[in-house]
Amino acid sequence: MTNNLKAAKRETKTKGELNALRTKGIIPAILYGGKSPNLKLSIEEKFVKDILRSENFLSTVFDLDVDGKKEKVIPRDVTYHVTSEKPTHIDFMRIVSGSEIILEIPVKFKNNNECAGLKKGGVLNIVRRKIELKCKSENIPDDIEVDLSGLDIGASIRISSVGLPKNTELTITDRDFVVATIAAPTIIKEPEKTAEETPAEGAEGEAAASGEGAEGTTPAKDAEAAKKDEKGKEGSAPDKKQGGDKKTSEKKPPEKK
Repeated sequence: MTNNLKAAKRETKTKGELNALRTKGIIPAILYGGKSPNLKLSIEEKFVKDILRSENFLSTVFDLDVDGKKEKVIPRDVTYHVTSEKPTHIDFMRIVSGSEIILEIPVKFKNNNECAGLKKGGVLNIVRRKIELKCKSENIPDDIEVDLSGLDIGASIRISSVGLPKNTELTITDRDFVVATIAAPTIIKEPEKTAEETPAEGAEGEAAASGEGAEGTTPAKDAEAAKKDEKGKEGSAPDKKQGGDKKTSEKKPPEKK
């Protein structure tokens, strides 16, 4: 994929001059590579604002128009301000026909709807969002496609199972590294309450609402029982008193004179 980009030559020499450009919305840049000398450039931020932070910006070929003269280039590095995160400098490299170039190509996943693992609630765990490839400068791929169709939970996608773009080679050849996995869901649902547990809990709730204690008694019943007990004690008290009166009321025999 090739995009058009306009730039202009710059003659800045000091940091102050560079900062002055940045305040005007212009990004300092440099063009190098090939047999031509390095070239200092300035690019208006609005021309690259939409594509600057895309995943494939550093692997996109541009037709760079420098004061009317066009050259095929590719971005190699972007520097950002520490706090504002605005771009402060871009490095471009000339593309020389027939030469090889090493680039990090973004990974694109397709057929998500046909992935059995994702349908079951699994999660796509991306291990590598970009893969480094060696390719011809005139044949730079836009992305590396990974097919997810038919994969289930627990599946591990290794680079050996990924179809690479034509005329490209891996720079990592000593191991079959993992690109992504289909992981199990991370949220565990709480088990639902059974029918047996529900009535028991309902009965406890009713007991608590009615004020029943552990033995099934209520405050009203306790009060009634207490009253009865009191009456019983009151009823039995006179007997003891009467019994005492009997002893004291018995007539003594007349004293002998």
